[in-house]
Amino acid sequence: MAAYTSSLATRCLGRYLIKHTQNNIWISTSSIAKGYTTSTCNPSTSPLTPLNKARSDTSASTRTIEQHYDSLIRCGSLVEDTQQIDALHQLGQLQKTLRGYSNSIYLTPPKPKAKEAKDSNAKQQKVNDYKLSKTEGDDAPTEEEERLLPLPPPRGFYIHGDVGTGKTMLMDMFYSHVDNGRKKRVHFNSFMLDIHKRIHRRKQSTPQRRLGKMFTYDPISPVAMEISNETCVLCFDEFQVTDIADAMILKQLFQTLFRTGVVVVATSNRPPDDLYKNGLQRDAFLPFINVLKEYCQPMGVDSGVDYRRLDLPSAGKLYYLTREPDAESFMDTLFHELAVRQNNVMGPRVLTVQGRELRLEKTCGNIADCTFKELCDRPVGASDYLEMAQAFDTVFIRHVPMLTLTLKDQARRFITLIDNFYDNKVRVVLLADAPLDRLFVHSGGEDDRDRMLLDDLGLSGDVGDHLSLFTAEEEIFAFQRTISRLTEMQTEMYWTQGDRSNTTYTQRGSQ
Repeated sequence: MAAYTSSLATRCLGRYLIKHTQNNIWISTSSIAKGYTTSTCNPSTSPLTPLNKARSDTSASTRTIEQHYDSLIRCGSLVEDTQQIDALHQLGQLQKTLRGYSNSIYLTPPKPKAKEAKDSNAKQQKVNDYKLSKTEGDDAPTEEEERLLPLPPPRGFYIHGDVGTGKTMLMDMFYSHVDNGRKKRVHFNSFMLDIHKRIHRRKQSTPQRRLGKMFTYDPISPVAMEISNETCVLCFDEFQVTDIADAMILKQLFQTLFRTGVVVVATSNRPPDDLYKNGLQRDAFLPFINVLKEYCQPMGVDSGVDYRRLDLPSAGKLYYLTREPDAESFMDTLFHELAVRQNNVMGPRVLTVQGRELRLEKTCGNIADCTFKELCDRPVGASDYLEMAQAFDTVFIRHVPMLTLTLKDQARRFITLIDNFYDNKVRVVLLADAPLDRLFVHSGGEDDRDRMLLDDLGLSGDVGDHLSLFTAEEEIFAFQRTISRLTEMQTEMYWTQGDRSNTTYTQRGSQ
């Protein structure tokens, strides 16, 4: 009887998903906005535009962000939130400032007029002479220098708050309404991956050092200049620093971006002063926080409500427990139901990621059926998950264990996996050993690898007790975001929006 019921439920869910993903259903912004109710809007009776469509719809920039937000409130797609309204007011002011904004003046200062050239050259010579006479480390501009410098660029925003409070929604509204052809929206993980690729490429292209000759080359500022020449408005989702390699280059990277007129709007779960908290060699990272706060105004959005966890219509049962009878067969049937639509053969698939091969054993078209070990228990990372997000719109993840502190590496990968899938609207079906809110357990402890690493770094056990690298503090903090996102990823609205069968998929941040 249990098997029959499970099979019937699977067929019903499969038919539901097929029926709803085949129809071109109009979905309101609320599918990725966190301040939503359960209702949607009909485009035939409402002037609203879906947020994803707004990114490619130039008419979106003719309205202010506040007008767009008000229309969503009237439609019933959003719940009015005073903190969101305050944030939108400030973002709306920046939207007006950035209309037609260009950072070219910071990249190539304007040449003086012919009749002023002689005086200007003389002034510049004085400035140059004085620069040579200044002591090392004295960066304060002189009066002569200040007269030659353009006005400071517009100040961006660093939007921080708890999970599910609408930070990404606010940034996406801002991005879609900014009338600027040189803007880019990207997940921070993806951005840093691109930065490291560019740094590596530049290092590879530099001439080899001759024997006995010293040669030093710092590619960070040139890479930042590349970015500045490509874009003048950067929107980052999930600004977080967990890697020491990222932490050590951020100050120089962003100082160059800011000084060349790039305006940044970012979201994060942490306030600026808590970035890279308890990280290895954090003292060297702290100057970046001051640079960030100088060019990006911190703005808290924290109403205390996780809008993703409101009672929204479910897409069906998408989270299974290993102890449930016939859970595996239920997922098998659902996979086959969805695979029928693919018009493709079932089998392994190899993805090429930065010259490496990532093999997935069971795929069919744009559906992948994976195990936790395949995705998180081997040396893979954000670049691999990003490649998967571009290749698949639905991923089954089986045998997710209870994540203890002993499995810190796997937990980090799982968090990064869900971040990338969520940001690219990949749909997931999970089979796990524990309910979602009890999947990450703050127990376990130091293993042999931790002790070896402490020895290699020359650190005592007492120091290791406070470093996030060993305490998993960052994972504990970030997993709240993962739970919130996985909750939304099980809703009808998310699943419908994640279907790519009738649309041309565009990766976020590719604009």
